[in-house]
Amino acid sequence: MTITQLQYVLAVAEHKNFTLAAEKCFVTQPTLSMQIQKIEEELSILIFDRSKKPIQLTEIGQKIVNQAKNIVNEADRIKDIVEQQKGFIGGEFKLGIIPTVMPTLLPMFLNNFIKKYPKVKLLIEELNTDEIITKLKNGHLDAAIAVTPLEDEKIKEIVLYFEPFVAYIPEQHSIFQKEEIEVSDLNINEILLLQDGHCFRDGILNLCKNGTDVEPNAFQIQSGSFETLIKLADEGLGTTLLPYLHTLDLKETDKSKLRHFKEPKPAREVSLIYPKSELKIQIIDALRSTIAGVVKGAIVFQNVQIISPIQKK
Repeated sequence: MTITQLQYVLAVAEHKNFTLAAEKCFVTQPTLSMQIQKIEEELSILIFDRSKKPIQLTEIGQKIVNQAKNIVNEADRIKDIVEQQKGFIGGEFKLGIIPTVMPTLLPMFLNNFIKKYPKVKLLIEELNTDEIITKLKNGHLDAAIAVTPLEDEKIKEIVLYFEPFVAYIPEQHSIFQKEEIEVSDLNINEILLLQDGHCFRDGILNLCKNGTDVEPNAFQIQSGSFETLIKLADEGLGTTLLPYLHTLDLKETDKSKLRHFKEPKPAREVSLIYPKSELKIQIIDALRSTIAGVVKGAIVFQNVQIISPIQKK
């Protein structure tokens, strides 16, 4: 059997469809089917149950797919070893970034990175945490920037910075006069939240819920925009929490409504994450050093309390 044949097996296992897998592998469907059949004949087993729609792995097929992932990763590592030996930092690199980090962090480091490493072709995609984890494990991302800890044994994490939560309190609110606030000052049922799927929302719930049930507001909003939440707060519809970097670009009139927490400040841990296979580690290291260089001056908080991004049951 060959590495290419194993790649075809992995494609069918992922897409559960021979035609779609062939398209993703840039071969014809008969070619892909014939190569997979050759492996099955060589091993005298069936990897796929073709009688089911969509196509399913057989029990032995699942074990073969698990091993095939390791083999394909190790084959890719050979290329990495050669490139590291040559000191080469280049090629295509797929990076995922969560939506609440992308608009503030990406402009801070991207220009520096592409100037320093012009041979790297960055392919950047905005994804939520669940999508990032899936794509990292399937080999569709090389690395990602997300909020940690994720508590996933298959993923490595390098902490980039700690970013405090900052409260946005409208002038008419009872705690507006306070210079600094505590978590106990906030009512979870007054806080305007991002839509489900955002780890920043889950972090706020972990920070403020403290065992109390969240009661539904008089209205429901499905928004991924901090700007929308700020405008709703200004209309007297509640308060909201923002990540620190997002507050730097607010208008001065809006900055006057920001209230920082007393130390230890609740904060999120933003990390560069990647599969344990450590493929393209030289580019991952280059990203880490570039980002560390630009955030060092922007975020200097040390006395913080890390809030988990994983929603507590």
